[in-house]
Amino acid sequence: MKHPAGQPSLVFADADGNITDFPDLDAAGMSYETCLLPDKTDFIPLPEGSELFVLPGRLPVGCDKVSKEPLLLGEDPFFPGSSFQAVAAFISPAHTIVYNSAYQTAAIAPRLPLFAYCAVGWYEGSFWVTAFRSDKDTRQDCAQFNQDEINRKTTRKLKKHKENRLIQHLGKCCLTYSCPAARNYFLERWEAPLPTSPVCNARCIGCISQQVSGKCSASQDRIGFVPTAAEISGVAIPHLQKSRDAIVSFGQGCEGEPLLQAETIEKAIIGIRQKCSWGTINLNSNASLPNAVERLAKAGLNSLRVSINSAQEKYHSRYYRPHGFTLKDVKSSIRVMKDCGRFVSLNYFIQPGFTDSPEEFDSLCSLLKTYKPECIQLRNLNIDPEHYFKTISFKDSDEPMGLTNWLTQIKANFPELQLGYFNPSLG
Repeated sequence: MKHPAGQPSLVFADADGNITDFPDLDAAGMSYETCLLPDKTDFIPLPEGSELFVLPGRLPVGCDKVSKEPLLLGEDPFFPGSSFQAVAAFISPAHTIVYNSAYQTAAIAPRLPLFAYCAVGWYEGSFWVTAFRSDKDTRQDCAQFNQDEINRKTTRKLKKHKENRLIQHLGKCCLTYSCPAARNYFLERWEAPLPTSPVCNARCIGCISQQVSGKCSASQDRIGFVPTAAEISGVAIPHLQKSRDAIVSFGQGCEGEPLLQAETIEKAIIGIRQKCSWGTINLNSNASLPNAVERLAKAGLNSLRVSINSAQEKYHSRYYRPHGFTLKDVKSSIRVMKDCGRFVSLNYFIQPGFTDSPEEFDSLCSLLKTYKPECIQLRNLNIDPEHYFKTISFKDSDEPMGLTNWLTQIKANFPELQLGYFNPSLG
């Protein structure tokens, strides 16, 4: 993996969003509330398909080149008195953040939208970010998508299947939101989405499909209907029959909790398995209903991805704000799938300073030892970091391990555990 030969410099943006570098300070990273100088090996080139964001109401923090101590950039060094702001990178899929962007928030500042905010710097004509590639699979890489081909194939399929509401919904996901999974469905390859549930039994503070009005906008519209088993099969069966390394997945960003539609999903899976005994049928879920998980596993579900922000009950409940379930139920669902001989992944939300806190690391290790999931998917938590830490009432008692060290320790303690970013095809 490529790293810079020297230390990247601080970048910031003016009031119009124009980004410039400030060579007198090195780029800093932030872990929980601590700003620090990342190691050069923590930086990689800004991945293709990533975006740079300005952070309103937040002043950039860099590091002194001699002392290495963090320093607040109190005014625009080139145009004193003018407005300026910190910058972060929203990195493309299959990459995981090591440090958040380093900044100081003003007393009155808007909450940041539901994205992840990676530290970014400038070195020898290029942007660099504190991150690592967490999955070599290229299924959502920018280079895999040709927009003209997507438009042509999507339009053709939408016209052909006007009666299938699910396909029409996926068309909006593809053409309006550029959802990579929806795009791959219309390109007839890899993983296809099967959103099913307009309702949820949790009120996640980072939910990307439903937020309290006026606080922070949802990233996309939630599906407004429950598709029939026939509509679901109309998407899944042709995809499994035609696509290489085919996966179909319930539980998408554009819906609530799919287990609340277990009866419909069970009928759909039975119908799919009558036509396709092969291929991966996956469920992305909060894993709140173990009995429903067992029904689906017996019907032919062979992969479960369990989304959790924490292996600790207190932080899990404060993030999910669940209705009628606890982390104990989530663990029971993992056990049910394992008892059925099925594949289990943890969709583990990564937040620098929290994920790598010693208490969270120990709790995760305990979960892995007890329930033995096959895989951890390292997904960046898309949320304003300060809002996250405040809402879950997190207080660090010990210095974080650092996510690079965290990753090394996970690999050493669990050598059989798969680490990635995507749902794997089970063949």
